[in-house]
Amino acid sequence: MKMSFINLRRQYQLHREAFDNTIRAVLDHGQYIHGPEVIEFENQLQRFANVKHAITCGNGTDALVLALQAMHLQKDDVVFVPSLTFAATAEAVVLCGGIPFFVDIDNKTYNLSIKSLKEAVFEAQKQSLKAAGIIAVDLFGLAADYTAVNEVAKENNLWVMSDCAQGFGCTHNDYMVCSCHDCAIATTSFFPAKPLGCYGDGGAVFTNDDEADALIRSLREHGKGTEKYDNVRIGQNSRLDTLQAAVLIEKLKLFPKEIILRNKIAERYTKAFQSRFQAPLHPTNDTCVWAQYTLRTTDPSARKQVMEAFGSRGIPTVIYYPKPLHLQTAYKHFPHVSNMSVCEQVSQTVFSLPMSPYLTEEEVGEVCGMSELLM
Repeated sequence: MKMSFINLRRQYQLHREAFDNTIRAVLDHGQYIHGPEVIEFENQLQRFANVKHAITCGNGTDALVLALQAMHLQKDDVVFVPSLTFAATAEAVVLCGGIPFFVDIDNKTYNLSIKSLKEAVFEAQKQSLKAAGIIAVDLFGLAADYTAVNEVAKENNLWVMSDCAQGFGCTHNDYMVCSCHDCAIATTSFFPAKPLGCYGDGGAVFTNDDEADALIRSLREHGKGTEKYDNVRIGQNSRLDTLQAAVLIEKLKLFPKEIILRNKIAERYTKAFQSRFQAPLHPTNDTCVWAQYTLRTTDPSARKQVMEAFGSRGIPTVIYYPKPLHLQTAYKHFPHVSNMSVCEQVSQTVFSLPMSPYLTEEEVGEVCGMSELLM
């Protein structure tokens, strides 16, 4: 039987009773929007992330848009964004009227390159563009280098925002990224395949700023004021429904143990494959949540052969991401630094292995066993 890349069913199968009970409780009380589980989940998120405010919303893209609105992004403001990420990161900037300025990535972490970021800031200044902020993406579950990012931000009067869609639960220098210790505001996604995923769409924004919290809560509900039908600003409809909140309450109980299991699997993968491929950078002071475990080949033809070899043994592999944003049709007219060589090379040579805290011992053994067959 072919292995699943991310086995979303297995968690439910192992904890069926708890999930069925929490869903049944919502069906019994019938408060499908703004039910008590939504408030409870937000409170749990705040405690888990050690942040003052956690505001849930409809999905991860909406979380990015709401966060940018809370940062008061203005038309034609420039936001520096890594080019190797999912489109939503740049899409949110454009939806808010801003201009994404694409930056290359680090050769080892695949997160934002500090050298390239400095070049982008300099280039934006040369072009007389109005730079406003930086979105650091915690790609594959590893925290960006917020210490270095913040140094650049402070030197250039920029705010820092974390796109933690793949990295919810990751830490930098012992601080949870979503605690906003190293950024002004953070967002995440609860898309089913994320490390903490629901049974549909969902997202959240994290902040320690009271005014930002109040603004986001208004914006996510059509810009409402203190009264339901007194809309004080133009907003949107982006609420996490009660059923998803109920599911996420149960999933958050399991999450700390799942992070440990993900790291144990990643350690075994690295031991098996580091002599054959470029393995992911092992975080030392930081905790990675391994949204994906990504290896890198020497060239595109080698990747094709390796992925076919895995596939022939019933082991799925996926490419994240086959084309950087600055090369995609919708985004190629936006500015970027002149040298984007790392993300262009990485997109042609990386591939990801199955990663789930619910991989069986046999499945992990099958994946690791490929190291001998590929020698």
